[in-house]
Amino acid sequence: MIFDRFMIAPNGFTIGLETDKRPWLIPDEAFEELTNCYVFRGRVRKRFGSYLMGGQLFGDNAALYSRLRIMVGMTDGTGALSGTVPGNVFAVGQLFSIGTEIFTVYQTGTPATMYTTGSSATHTYNTSTGAYVFAGATPSTAVYFYPATSVMGLTMYERGPVNSQPTYAFDIQFAYVFTMGSWSRSGTVVFHGTDDDFFWTTNWTSITADTTALFVTNFNATVPTPAATDDPMWYFDGTTWTQFSPLTIFLSDGSFVQTARIIVVFKDRLLLLNTIEQSSGVNYSFVNRCRFSHVGSPIATNAWLEPNQSTGGQNADGAGFTDAPTEEEIISAEFIKDRLIVYFERSTWELAFTNNQIDPFLWQKINTELGSEATFSTVPFDKVILTIGNTGVHACSGSNVERIDNKIPDKIFNIEDKSSGVSRVAGIRDYFSEMVYWTFPDSDRSATFYKYPNKILVYNYQNSSWAFNDDTITTWGYFEQQSDITWATNDWIWSNVNNEWESGETEANFRQVIAGNQQGFVFVIAVDTSRNSQSLQITNISADVSGDTALLVINHNLDEGDYVLVEACQGYTTANNNIYEVVSVVDVNNIILDATYQGNPYTGGGTLARVSNVQIRSKQWNPYVNQGQNVYLSKIDFGVLKTSFGQITVDYWPSSTEFSMLIAGESNGSIMGNGILETSPYALVPLEQLQERLWHTIYFQSEGECIQLYMYFDDTQMMNRLISLEDFQLEGMVLHTAAVSTRLQ
Repeated sequence: MIFDRFMIAPNGFTIGLETDKRPWLIPDEAFEELTNCYVFRGRVRKRFGSYLMGGQLFGDNAALYSRLRIMVGMTDGTGALSGTVPGNVFAVGQLFSIGTEIFTVYQTGTPATMYTTGSSATHTYNTSTGAYVFAGATPSTAVYFYPATSVMGLTMYERGPVNSQPTYAFDIQFAYVFTMGSWSRSGTVVFHGTDDDFFWTTNWTSITADTTALFVTNFNATVPTPAATDDPMWYFDGTTWTQFSPLTIFLSDGSFVQTARIIVVFKDRLLLLNTIEQSSGVNYSFVNRCRFSHVGSPIATNAWLEPNQSTGGQNADGAGFTDAPTEEEIISAEFIKDRLIVYFERSTWELAFTNNQIDPFLWQKINTELGSEATFSTVPFDKVILTIGNTGVHACSGSNVERIDNKIPDKIFNIEDKSSGVSRVAGIRDYFSEMVYWTFPDSDRSATFYKYPNKILVYNYQNSSWAFNDDTITTWGYFEQQSDITWATNDWIWSNVNNEWESGETEANFRQVIAGNQQGFVFVIAVDTSRNSQSLQITNISADVSGDTALLVINHNLDEGDYVLVEACQGYTTANNNIYEVVSVVDVNNIILDATYQGNPYTGGGTLARVSNVQIRSKQWNPYVNQGQNVYLSKIDFGVLKTSFGQITVDYWPSSTEFSMLIAGESNGSIMGNGILETSPYALVPLEQLQERLWHTIYFQSEGECIQLYMYFDDTQMMNRLISLEDFQLEGMVLHTAAVSTRLQ
């Protein structure tokens, strides 16, 4: 039989995910599903990977340095220390470390003994008071406490050398700074928010002539009755954290601003958007308000006095407020060049500068029906601003607002509204990979106890293509590393390194995207790394009633059918470096693995890394659809990037069904092949060892009204580290087809 040949993506894959049409109507190079992979510069490649901050320096101990932590003291000459941890969260899942010895809080008690990976004589923790006692540990060594709560903010403090500015982080209680390859607490400020009170930050350069201030708000205050756990705003001058309200932003009538959702700098003034203000002991919410300081230092005595007010001998100097003529709430804000765009719930406005010092700002409506749902979903570009609204992903040019997610019009409605799901949506721009990432909680999850994001919406802004990743990220930020990565400063294995050695990811002062999760881990997003970081702590390992392996992983956010890589367990070492399927989710903290419990008792130190399953569903192909004939698919030549051990399963479904021909062939004994596409060189083709790209063939020998491919890692491949942690890149496909019977024959 003579076959026709059709090249899919003759000029590269550029469309990506498309769900606005039926699968047989989308373009040949489009995909009905792209999960944990995306279109990048003409090819389909595996999703970004990640590694722990400090991982390139500390290897197996990176989990200690990448997590938000607090130094609580030094052991004495006998290895003893006692005290109480700061804050008010004392819980199972928290951690201590002394040198490389790790202490895991795996049980409640007043006090209770912790697991230890070392040989200290005493290690107890009181989960009611936060009191700890250590004895017989390493002498004269720093003791670190790991609160193990959600990362709620990541920001850069714009002070210091260009492209080498420090990164600060926030969890629900404390502020931290990354320095000397690890996190440490910054100042003594204690916040009182929950895990949906995220931190908005902005830098102001005019407190004094040589000082930059970092202003911070977590918008945590109760209305109308103030609570002891209400948080003011704060600012940091490089040395000290100072309460910004209520002591600073006050008016002569005794009222003051307790907090604001958004703080921005505009036209030499500090602006507070969506404020909560206290008067006569009552909190009032002004959801549509912009309160602005005078021109000059926002901490001056008269910085916030309204016209005709005075205090302490100081008169008003141009401060005031303006309320937008709408009852909608201000949700987010961002700049296009020198214009401030403010997003409300269902509309978009500009806060225009009038150049009138008496009345410096006025509201101008840009769009009456498209706004923003999520404060931290807003991502700036030079000519547009992207944000997630209640009807789609919107782009604002300053004069117009429109949807840009028309290829995936229904996906935006999968964002979970319960458990403050919308407030957990956050976005960031990755300049290196030319992508935008939004993390969000998916409403399709079956269990009701999940609240943290479990999906990432991926947008390639160069070709306007879309994809999804499976992952849990609470917030994003940037990090400018302080020194080059060299082979002498890390323990990477050559075969596991996929990035080019002189790529930006390994260069000093390169601006990297970082992310935090629900357990206080912070990791670097690395597009040229093919595995995910070990960013979940195993608190305990035991046997369930059936003898399977049960894991206590606080706020694991995993689903049944997910796969995890177990690493660094002490005591129960039989699980290390193995990949397991999550076969049961007991509750928010407990999972069951597909593994028989066997080995020594667990003593701590273990971590989990999510193992991502690439899932690609093509369009429903039939080159002869306009001739009214079915298609016979003989084979496909796949152009793939060469790997050392990689492979992927290629299944296929005929005639707009999801009837797996591979499974059917196995069940009835037909010789259909195993569907395995090897991305490693064939042993009998010596030249392939030297090639960068390989063309490997899969035979199908099937016909139907159409044929659709489904590419994925099967269970065996997922549990093989050499395969599932390997890179995957698809550069092209050549279909060998023939027209056969008409559809009615």
